Amino acid sequence: MTLNDTTQQRMVAGVRFSKVGKLYHFDYSAYPELQVSDFVIVETVRGRQMGQVMAFAAAEEGARDYKSILRPATPRDLVLKQSWEGKQAEVLAMCQDKASHMHGFGRVKFIAAQYNYDGTLLTIMYSADEKPNINRLQNDMNRALQPTQVELRQIGPRDVAKLLGGYGACGELRCCSTFLTDFSPISIKMAKSQGISLNPSEITGMCGRLRCCLVYEYEQYVEARQKLPKKNKRVGTPFGEGRVIDVHPLQDAVTVYIEEEGRRLVERADLVPLDELEALAKKAKEPCTVHGDGPCDCGAKPGKQASNPSDSEE
Repeated sequence: MTLNDTTQQRMVAGVRFSKVGKLYHFDYSAYPELQVSDFVIVETVRGRQMGQVMAFAAAEEGARDYKSILRPATPRDLVLKQSWEGKQAEVLAMCQDKASHMHGFGRVKFIAAQYNYDGTLLTIMYSADEKPNINRLQNDMNRALQPTQVELRQIGPRDVAKLLGGYGACGELRCCSTFLTDFSPISIKMAKSQGISLNPSEITGMCGRLRCCLVYEYEQYVEARQKLPKKNKRVGTPFGEGRVIDVHPLQDAVTVYIEEEGRRLVERADLVPLDELEALAKKAKEPCTVHGDGPCDCGAKPGKQASNPSDSEE
């Protein structure tokens, strides 16, 4: 790539709409003076929104066309945003009150209400085990708050925890409320690979789902375990022959039980894989399938017959 190509590379702005949220990229070529931390007005699938520029990045090659930033936010926009945010608790209480007088909302929890910057759109987020019939409630809220458009949106347990914040079981602020911008798939296998107890209190977060932190070191554990012998493997050690009874991936070591010594922690560099060495030695002593009954030292693979030039001539 030449210097000229680099200078002409298309750039896009990464915009975030909430404190801890995903980055969405927009074309900012109409406003090249934009800087990180500036607020901008953009058009999204949920209407016109205000977001904050968090970074600039090179546009992906062959990517679809990016939506353009409509304009930088003005001081009036920022004041409007603050004003509408001050009304969110009031409208959330109104929604809860209306729902309490309707059938089918007994187990529905209303979590948060969020206005967009100019008050034209209000999103009320709720959680429920099943999807309730929200049509009547949504229509009532639209009539009460017109001309604002009201949308009721069901969210999952992880999103509820993200919105509510608070502290996790570790005593620190919840990861989802502080730095996680997306939720990764998590499985019980990740806990098993790290030797974590499968007791629900050990692996379940405050949201009632598997803890997000189970994914943080999973890849390191998988990579480390591939280099270490599994449990019950026979191994040679500086203390004698023994069997692996526990694996410590992050220490790059295993605990070995040796009859004369008992339990010993042995690093990977000091281990000898006895089963594998004995298998290789046994194979080396087998009769050669190419040159007769003596020990095989010709390097031919068992079962593969050497070609005889005279055969092809016949």
